[in-house]
Amino acid sequence: MDASIARKMWMVLEPLHAVTYFSPECVAANKEVGLKGFWMGYFGSRGAPLGPVPAAVVEATFHGFPAERVRRAVPDAWGFASPEAILRVRAPAAAAALRRAAPGIADAAPDAVRALRAVVEAAEAAGRPLFAANRDLGVPDEPVQALWQLATALREHRGDGHVALLTGAGLSGVQANVLAVAAGHVTLEWIRLARGWSQEKWDEAEGELARRGLVEDGRVTEAGRELRAGIERRTDALAAPPYGALDDPAGLHAALAPFARALAASGDVPFPNPIGLPRLD
Repeated sequence: MDASIARKMWMVLEPLHAVTYFSPECVAANKEVGLKGFWMGYFGSRGAPLGPVPAAVVEATFHGFPAERVRRAVPDAWGFASPEAILRVRAPAAAAALRRAAPGIADAAPDAVRALRAVVEAAEAAGRPLFAANRDLGVPDEPVQALWQLATALREHRGDGHVALLTGAGLSGVQANVLAVAAGHVTLEWIRLARGWSQEKWDEAEGELARRGLVEDGRVTEAGRELRAGIERRTDALAAPPYGALDDPAGLHAALAPFARALAASGDVPFPNPIGLPRLD
């Protein structure tokens, strides 16, 4: 399977998934179920498929966050709302956001769900904890909820592979963030706000990357650019095999692309964003 299809599908599936972080329906659902504040909502909602795990599991699987930020939210989150309670509101809230911000998505959802279900069923779970946990939640009966859940499982499949490659390249969470900023793929303001790294940790990471020859004066070097590009290429390659289950990947991409663009236009998925997702042309 051509690895380029994995990147193309990420560009349309990631916005569908990302409403869970940014849309008012999803933020409100986290609050209504009992989670306190944005970050407890984020870690609790995204981590809920794993069950009531300790903070160390979230720190390890999410990769890009300082331990102290994770530990301010987990495991306390499970005392305010059980993972089961969170999961009952997660997909319905995301589906409500998608219907509002991407008109027509309900009509397209049934066909997309049939295609994406085959992709998820073909995907390998070994070494991919967030994917496996989301896959085993099953697929909701309601089509837009199902579309969101399948998109979520596949973005976590890709993300699990990406984290493995970052750690294999010797990049800690903060170092990966520093390198992304140095390369111009995300702004310093966004990533510092979104991840919560202290200035001390940030400076330490920048110094280590400079010693490795990956950044210089806050800018990515050619070696750093090559490292990032190689990780992205390999991420696509690892994410690609399940898409071999599709008879018409180009058709699925074309069907979902208008909704990705609608979400960008609505502001529900902001640009720039801490995910590093670019706008779909």
